[in-house]
Amino acid sequence: MKKITLPLIIAISIIIGILLGNFYATRQNNSFTYSICQSANGNKISEVLNIVNNLYVDSISMDSLVETALPLIITQLDPHSSYIPASELTAVNEELSGSFGGIGVQFNLQNDTIYIINVIAGGPSAKAGILAGDKIVSVNDSVFVGKKINNELVMRTLKGNKGSSVKIGIIRQNNPKQIFFNITRGDIPVKSVDIAYMITPKIGYISVNKFGGTTAHEFQNSVAKLLHNGAKSMIIDLRGNAGGYLDAAQYMLNQFLKRGELIVYMQGEHQPRRDLTADGSGSCQNIGLAVLIDEFSGSASEIFAGAIQDNDRGTIIGRRSFGKGLVQQQVDLYDKSALRLTVARYYTPSGRCIQKPYKRGDSENYQLDLLIRYKHGEFYSQDSIQQNTSEAFKTRSGRTVYSGGGIMPDIFVPQDTAALTRFASEIINRGLTYKFALQYTDNHRVELQQIKDWKTMQKKLENENLVEKIVDFARKNDISSKNDMNAKAAKYIENQTFAYIIRNILDDDGFFPYYNQNDNCVKKAIEELQK
Repeated sequence: MKKITLPLIIAISIIIGILLGNFYATRQNNSFTYSICQSANGNKISEVLNIVNNLYVDSISMDSLVETALPLIITQLDPHSSYIPASELTAVNEELSGSFGGIGVQFNLQNDTIYIINVIAGGPSAKAGILAGDKIVSVNDSVFVGKKINNELVMRTLKGNKGSSVKIGIIRQNNPKQIFFNITRGDIPVKSVDIAYMITPKIGYISVNKFGGTTAHEFQNSVAKLLHNGAKSMIIDLRGNAGGYLDAAQYMLNQFLKRGELIVYMQGEHQPRRDLTADGSGSCQNIGLAVLIDEFSGSASEIFAGAIQDNDRGTIIGRRSFGKGLVQQQVDLYDKSALRLTVARYYTPSGRCIQKPYKRGDSENYQLDLLIRYKHGEFYSQDSIQQNTSEAFKTRSGRTVYSGGGIMPDIFVPQDTAALTRFASEIINRGLTYKFALQYTDNHRVELQQIKDWKTMQKKLENENLVEKIVDFARKNDISSKNDMNAKAAKYIENQTFAYIIRNILDDDGFFPYYNQNDNCVKKAIEELQK
């Protein structure tokens, strides 16, 4: 039997005591009074806590021990239950809430310096005069460059309560003198819909990056826009979407499913089955539909894909989804921290459990699942996918689908990086296409900003021989030899670099239309919908 450390014993005792309502010790001046007692049913938790606190050889900070041990305890339950400290809860909730307090810029760290990629129109930084391409070098009169700077520190420093202010010093291109700005933080919107546009004259495309507090409103506007522009079919891109609020997914599904059709049901040991069905109010019940998923599509994304698949409402295209089908309920604690506890499982309309298998308390191997799937070849070959054929279910039309780990697409599309050479793979894996694109954009910003559409910018970039320049850039970053560079690898690197440069200038409105024209999943969806 493994030894249990003192902090773990104390923390377990505290939590169980709170949950059972048998925590009899009383707090005075941040310490527990010594009073050995037992509950009416013989609970020893209070007794242990009191004894340790009053007799242990050294002074103990109970709060510190709890904060250290709580995450360890929660991992013994399942991979998705979690403890959120009070210091992190606001940031965690902001991710889905729809807005946060900040200065309104998108940034990237390069060479230990903060590069501003984009300034949100109408936001605090735009009003103050900050420009894309500026480099932040100081915050509140303190130097803010160097190896100590990381994304977390930047976010923590620039974010803040609405109405609070921050002083930043920037270096602007061709001006070596630092310029200072006092910026009053404001509400910064968190978009969940990246873009909605007509990808063909009759097919609309919507990319949804999360299911948040504003998703329903954003999606409603996107659908209305596409229908107005003549969409007869739609592509909903949920690749990389890890999930979020269930009600946002339910709203989106209501747009496509008919009244009474089952969306998902939830059930757990202490949670009786609860069904969610479509209300029949949607405006897209009769249009063609393709849904794109991949190995990073989880939770609400899988609920959306599973409901469409099981109701035979559309075609699922891409790769097997993540397999996150556990329902969390957030319980706020007295100190403004929170417990997100798994209380049920999600099941698709056919009865499939979305959750992939896991061993209780073994979160390490669970987190390595995607790496295992990658090494097994699942991302490149459909034959490598291991499905649990013993758990077979039927869609409404009688098609066979399987349970036991995510949503398997109707049409498998492998990753298009399989044929990349070692040299090209290292360039991509080290993020050099992104870094090169940022550097190129910075050096040509004035010229590029004169271009207002992605097609014109693509034509300009095609005349720049950027692949050769990236190869030189790679050599300067200690990646040598292009001997194994082939035409496919060169084209992939070119496409990725062009897309990043276009995004730096035209944001997502330019990025997605350019990138999607070479995206195999998107091309397959268009092909299927045009049938």
